[in-house]
Amino acid sequence: MSIKEAQERVDAWIREYGVRYFSELTNMAVLTEEVGELARIMARKYGDQSFKAGENQDPSEEMADILWVLICLANQTGVDLTEALEKSFEKKTKRDKERHKNNPKLQ
Repeated sequence: MSIKEAQERVDAWIREYGVRYFSELTNMAVLTEEVGELARIMARKYGDQSFKAGENQDPSEEMADILWVLICLANQTGVDLTEALEKSFEKKTKRDKERHKNNPKLQ
């Protein structure tokens, strides 16, 4: 699905099942919480910590939750994520097109 379709589907789901969007501030807190849950999985899977018995080990679930809440925030604040991502590509290309190629740490 495209980003636009994802924004439309989340909005339709919220209207059908979610009653209404949580406030923007609540969704920002939820986004932070979801990022923390992903960080815990990454620290255990790729870092030095180990998983506790029965703990979720699949980062895809947390990544999807992050995307969901980010889409909610975009919908609430009138952000077209497709357009925003295109602008981000342009900005990063203009700023960084040679920077990373010339970084000896990345060679």
